[in-house]
Amino acid sequence: MRWLGIDPGLAIIGWAVLDETGGTIPDILEFGTIETDKALSTPRRLLEIEQDYSELLNEFQPEAIAVEMPFFSRQIKAAGGVLQGVGVLNMVSLRERDIEPIFLHQSSWKCHIGNAKADKREVALMVQSIFNIENMPIDDSVDAIAIAYAASCGLRNNI
Repeated sequence: MRWLGIDPGLAIIGWAVLDETGGTIPDILEFGTIETDKALSTPRRLLEIEQDYSELLNEFQPEAIAVEMPFFSRQIKAAGGVLQGVGVLNMVSLRERDIEPIFLHQSSWKCHIGNAKADKREVALMVQSIFNIENMPIDDSVDAIAIAYAASCGLRNNI
């Protein structure tokens, strides 16, 4: 099974592709970020996400997709754009791969890797340990790896 993990956003979307190979830990095939220009209008940024995400899906051909369900506390201003981005990801996943993504709560996938309140640095250290990797970037792609891993292990929130 090939999993695509997504840490959604409007400015930066983290992504990671994991392949289950029959072992206890899947292989990390590739990871990275999709970034949009903050100087562009929201509709233009959403179009850029749609185009880049379509290319990603067509290149890696995932069989399942796990997306973090965004949580907003004080950053209400960012919520609208991020949620519109999630809508684009959801629509493109269905259009390009006929996949309805699994949505995971942030605290649940973080708990799955060891600490429900982990910051990005702590997530990177846990991912390094789980996958036996020497260096991990501390960016949104690390979260995407952990999201894909948690989903590949069977985590579901039924959001």
